[in-house]
Amino acid sequence: MSTTIAFIGLGHMGGPMAANLVKAGHRVLGFDLVPDLLAAAASAGVRPAVSAAEAAADAEVVVTMLPAGRHVLALYREGLLAAARPGTLFVDCSTIDVADARAAHEAVAAAGHRALDAPVSGGVVGAEAGTLTFMAGGGAEEFAAAGPLLDAMGSKAVHCGGPGAGQAAKICNNMILAISMIGVSEAFVLAESLGLDHQALYDVASTASGQCWALTVNCPVPGPVPTSPANRDYRPGFAAPLMAKDLGLAANALRAGGVDAPLGLKAAELYAAFAEGEGAGLDFSAIVRTLRPAAPTPNGSPA
Repeated sequence: MSTTIAFIGLGHMGGPMAANLVKAGHRVLGFDLVPDLLAAAASAGVRPAVSAAEAAADAEVVVTMLPAGRHVLALYREGLLAAARPGTLFVDCSTIDVADARAAHEAVAAAGHRALDAPVSGGVVGAEAGTLTFMAGGGAEEFAAAGPLLDAMGSKAVHCGGPGAGQAAKICNNMILAISMIGVSEAFVLAESLGLDHQALYDVASTASGQCWALTVNCPVPGPVPTSPANRDYRPGFAAPLMAKDLGLAANALRAGGVDAPLGLKAAELYAAFAEGEGAGLDFSAIVRTLRPAAPTPNGSPA
């Protein structure tokens, strides 16, 4: 069954997600402030709109993929909610603060619409391949209504609970990922100092208790996983500044809740510094570069 969808935010993630909705047979009206992104989406079958409000006015579902909570709330409050037809389902796939997600739910409900926060995991590769994982917060009916669209853009969708629960799951997941990537990177640097080959460490750890996504899918050194960003000069995948942003959200939640999580806070500190410096345009796995001593290592290929 075809659905008319307004898709707002057509960047590295939103563009391919909207394209996958088109491939699934849906009518997608798109808008982005960047003309080149709108043109690229149009080439994939998205129908360009002159504004977000114009796209929403003719839609049954509005999907947003924006940089931060302030952008989502401003867009909602400054015309998008007013432009939509009563009862429109708003699905926000941005990664934002839990408090902002709950505020967005409240604004949507007050305007007579329905809301779901549904951030994603899987990066640009997952967005392009349609294999994203969605973590959803909101009512069961809203989750069920969004189900066919989430299925068109991803391979798994989990209803995590009420408003903001999807965002809570996302920041917890990415805190795990960041800590794992730092640990895997430190292990490879230690292996280099001990004269252990990258491939040998990978062959052991990938089938032993050290196995994790950061190792087997996004390996931080070139060679063992040919599709990892390390083999293309750390071109993102999942950009370091995006990881820093997500960890900042997690750190805020940790402090607000009084949660003792020294590894999560340290990971946030390391990625914030990396994203502001040499990692600004790199994949988050390039954090391995900051862990190596300045002197050449006896074995293993420097990344």
